[in-house]
Amino acid sequence: MTRGQIHDVAVVGAGMVGAALALDLAVRGFDVAMIESRAPAPWRAADDVDLRVVALAPSSQALLAKLDTWPAIAAARASAYARMHVWDALAPGSLTFDAADQGVSALGHIVENKLIQSVLWQAIERNGAIALHCPARVSATEWVDGGERERGQRVLVLDDGSRLAARLVVAADGGDSTLREMLGIVTDDRDYAQRAVVAHVHTERAHEATAWQRFLPHATIALLPLADGRCSIVWSLPEAEATRVLALDDASFCAELGVAFDFRLGRITATSARAAFPLRLRLAPRYVAPRFALVGDAAHVVHPLAGQGVNLGLRDAALLAEVVAAARDDQHDIASAHVLRRYERRRRSDNTLSAHAFDAIQRGFGNDSIALAAVRGLGLATVDRVAPLKRLFARHAAGV
Repeated sequence: MTRGQIHDVAVVGAGMVGAALALDLAVRGFDVAMIESRAPAPWRAADDVDLRVVALAPSSQALLAKLDTWPAIAAARASAYARMHVWDALAPGSLTFDAADQGVSALGHIVENKLIQSVLWQAIERNGAIALHCPARVSATEWVDGGERERGQRVLVLDDGSRLAARLVVAADGGDSTLREMLGIVTDDRDYAQRAVVAHVHTERAHEATAWQRFLPHATIALLPLADGRCSIVWSLPEAEATRVLALDDASFCAELGVAFDFRLGRITATSARAAFPLRLRLAPRYVAPRFALVGDAAHVVHPLAGQGVNLGLRDAALLAEVVAAARDDQHDIASAHVLRRYERRRRSDNTLSAHAFDAIQRGFGNDSIALAAVRGLGLATVDRVAPLKRLFARHAAGV
């Protein structure tokens, strides 16, 4: 393998986080290789709204805008939300965030995963600085130490037997990352024994451009505003309950959902098809190895109750690109242990803190103790009344 065949960075996995990272690096002038097992299905306006949606924080929107992909996403089907309202089924007290209080027009946008992936993929295909390998899988990897005079590299062996080398390899291949396993990084896992039931529903009253979330004993329900006037639901339930509600006919499902949501938007009048996915907590104890880094779900999988999983991953991508570019500009090795540890320290700290905070909220609010419910209600009301504390929560959710 000749010196000229060595890429600056190879990104494995072209989901939202991996694709954004590859584009960010390419925009910064790096020679990037992208390895993906299959191209994402194209988004089409004529199709129904994808059941998987994400609440994009302003930090994520800013990254997509920098990559010149946000205009296409916003023009297609993105729904801005100006308010977020949270309350507990067992106690008085609620918490409301309003964009007007933050001096902004929106707290975030509800966007289909499929739409974001499709727009990013199209941008990758157009970008001449990204060598796209698709369909392709990594079957093995090895680190080649360059010694004192030569900077090292990491070699990827693809499933067709070809070899690809890069100064830095980034695993963005999801929660069940094969590449992470190849590097021997064993994650700390917790199975919530829950599934998130997702669907799109019509409600009797308008969603008011508000993201709604209600905590119930052993369950959480969120209704997120869609651009077509419907709401996307994320109903986190114990496994047996999730199986039961998935089997209900549409009328019964709508009736039970209305009760669970306390009819805050009136009756649930219609529902789309439903799906469910398992919930777990998964944290990598380290994000880096020689000439290797983890980003997104390959590094952390969190409970969806705060809708922050993708936003945390996009913050990984933004910081890694920033750290690598700074090292290059200072004429340092972009994948030295010192450079990668700088990325790991900042992102692992934020992600771990966020994951455990979401976990604590899920445990605390999922408890049916009346005494604990009273404390929860008081906590929500206190945060809602104390402006500096409320601003702190809002800034964290926004990725500031």
